[in-house]
Amino acid sequence: MHGQKARVVSHEPHSAFLSTPIKSQALKKIRYYLLALVAAVALPGCTEYQRILKSTDTDAKLEFARKAFDEKRYVQASTVLSDIAMQIRGSEKAEDALYLLALSYYESKDYLNSGVCFKQYYQRYPRGKYTELARFYSGYGYYLESPDPQLDQSDTMKAIEELQGFIDYFPRSDRVNIAQNAIFELQDKLTLKQLQNAQLYYNLGFFLNDNNYESARIVAENAIKDYPYSRYKEDLEMLILKSRYQEAKASIDERKPERYREVLDEYFSFVNNYPDSPLRDEADRIAKIARNYVTD
Repeated sequence: MHGQKARVVSHEPHSAFLSTPIKSQALKKIRYYLLALVAAVALPGCTEYQRILKSTDTDAKLEFARKAFDEKRYVQASTVLSDIAMQIRGSEKAEDALYLLALSYYESKDYLNSGVCFKQYYQRYPRGKYTELARFYSGYGYYLESPDPQLDQSDTMKAIEELQGFIDYFPRSDRVNIAQNAIFELQDKLTLKQLQNAQLYYNLGFFLNDNNYESARIVAENAIKDYPYSRYKEDLEMLILKSRYQEAKASIDERKPERYREVLDEYFSFVNNYPDSPLRDEADRIAKIARNYVTD
């Protein structure tokens, strides 16, 4: 699953359905607080909202939050629910309220807070009514929050961990395929980040007398080891071959036969794995040069 990410939503217990609207681009906390401002001053029912915020009646607040959620006023719902969460903890209403709070954050695209609340839910209620959904959405929200490869990938790692936990706990769920495809996409993103890092080392060459080709090769080899089924494996293997070649070319004469033998070993591995690769011509050119230095 590449390109735009499908945003999976299920409003159980409010309504039993599964939909996949398209995820908008990263609209983080600024967007969330802007929505909160709009909810406070512009949306219908703002007078009631202001009144309920000042109320000390937890039952009235919970009823308002349910109504606001049903009317898709998710920021209002999450604001009111977060206000009473500690007050009703341990009561018979706490389980539904915590799940609704998490789902309200999720619907308003505040995936970080939704992830925290969904995790709180399944940790407090491991056999709860919504534990399967909470485990799924905890991971899927982080998946939707996962940034571009060049940025910090902490949320990507959280998404993989949470989604894998969901699969482990609910292997027969009808959402397993969605979770697994999301994991594959996230792993590809991590592999691409490693490929970009390796390419950066390769481009540095012997800058400042450092052997950055060796660093490029090591990063690429580790990426293949960590993610052996990535769609970027071919590019990584080609980068390893090119790095070996650059190291061999720069070697002293006594080391060239040994180094070029390593180049040919990489070449044979590459063409065996990708005989019809669009990179085959470049690989063949490197192998032709290497054969001039290898006698056996």
